[in-house]
Amino acid sequence: QVQVVESGGGLVQPGGSLRLSCQVSGSVFSINAIKWYRQAPGNQRELVAGITSGGVTTYVDSVKGRFSISTDKAKNTVYLQMNSLKPEETAVYYCNAVAVDGCEDETDYWGQGTQVTVSS
Repeated sequence: QVQVVESGGGLVQPGGSLRLSCQVSGSVFSINAIKWYRQAPGNQRELVAGITSGGVTTYVDSVKGRFSISTDKAKNTVYLQMNSLKPEETAVYYCNAVAVDGCEDETDYWGQGTQVTVSS
């Protein structure tokens, strides 16, 4: 089992920055990747960024150059640094941990989400 807890959301003005944190606990050795998703009201959940256990990162095109995902393994925490935020990026941001077992079956673990509101 893996537990996932997000933090760091809040209200920020357009053009501002926020750093989200995703702390994992439990069977962290089984985690193969951690991803950040977001979901705005009425929209589908969207993958924003991800990082593998080997440190390979991916970003959706709309955030490239503005968002950065990183890992502090000592703290079992993944960060999403978000700069130059736009009002349309207002959403609930979710952290997703992908765990892999010995049979290479994947299990998704989700946090409760953290609200990011970009507004003047």
